[in-house]
Amino acid sequence: MKSPYVTELEPNKVVTANFLVQSKEIRQKKSGEFYLSLMLGDRTGDLDAKMWDNVSDVLDAFDRDDFVQVKGMIQIFHNRPQMTIHKVRLMAESEVDYTDYFPASKRDPNEMWRELRGLIAGIGNPHLQGLLNTILDDPEIARRYRRAPAAKQIHHAFLGGLLEHVLSLCGLARVTAAHYPIIDLDLLLTGVILHDIGKIYELNYERGFSYSTEGQLIGHISIAMRMLGEKLRAHPDFPPLLRNLVEHMILSHHGKLEFGSPKVPLFPEALLLHYLDDMDSKMESMRAQIDNDRQLEGCFTSYNQALERASLKKEKYLHPPAPAPAPAAPAAKPPAPPVPDRVPAQTAHPLFSSGSGSFFGDKLKQALKPGEPRQGS
Repeated sequence: MKSPYVTELEPNKVVTANFLVQSKEIRQKKSGEFYLSLMLGDRTGDLDAKMWDNVSDVLDAFDRDDFVQVKGMIQIFHNRPQMTIHKVRLMAESEVDYTDYFPASKRDPNEMWRELRGLIAGIGNPHLQGLLNTILDDPEIARRYRRAPAAKQIHHAFLGGLLEHVLSLCGLARVTAAHYPIIDLDLLLTGVILHDIGKIYELNYERGFSYSTEGQLIGHISIAMRMLGEKLRAHPDFPPLLRNLVEHMILSHHGKLEFGSPKVPLFPEALLLHYLDDMDSKMESMRAQIDNDRQLEGCFTSYNQALERASLKKEKYLHPPAPAPAPAAPAAKPPAPPVPDRVPAQTAHPLFSSGSGSFFGDKLKQALKPGEPRQGS
């Protein structure tokens, strides 16, 4: 197990740690020299990193999706941790345990897969059940479906995320179908299970999360339509009108043309699928934003482009951390001695003391008193 993870890094400390390079950019300083801007990560989160010096020595030493060991100082920049890298080296494959670097569902993928197959077994429409079994009985599809994330970044962006998302939607589908009598639950569940199936080929998720060439050229909706057409060849008696409904649910699940749907939802199950999908993705996106936010101060996360807002960290807001104890007051100084109203008169010389019995002394004292006339004047 690697250590430290991103969430264990502390400010103002020099650390040596291993990370996956999620992005790598070569930028230029005002002086014309190059520096590296990296996004590093592991299964607990990501870390912004900069390498300012000796960049020419490592420019070609590693690339995106490589594993590197770095040494550097953790500092706070714009209320977030940032690493200034002093040294970096490419790690050998033998040094890497992949489970340290890729976020994954907290649920066991095989357990989730059994739950999904159980839901399909409960579908009453034989045509829909048969189609789903044909698709998921394919070993390649089954392997990818258990492992694929639901998205690259926006929601359920972790291994097993697609399967977790689909099971969440199945639960919502059963609740809402019971509430709306016009909904055909078998049709809705079929749309839920197939709406994002093209993502198993749209995304790469073997080292980092990125779009495959096929995903960039075609996209998951078109890929899903192609997969559906191929598997329907094994069901020549599949009702053509029912096929149109299944295809429409895949084509319209983004809800609006500007969101990438070739069609908008035109019947209740398609509309409900869109709203459930949108709600589940946004709820997971907000949960992940709050859990993974790296802002150190304040009750709000950084801005989320997908949600178009920052999110309130509710628990931190309701239960703020206890304030740091005030520094101890300095020890009190001993009081200064009181200042007399006037300087006491100097002790009189015995010659001038009262009752000295000296006639000369008495006369001299009288003569020195200010403002008094002298005798004989």
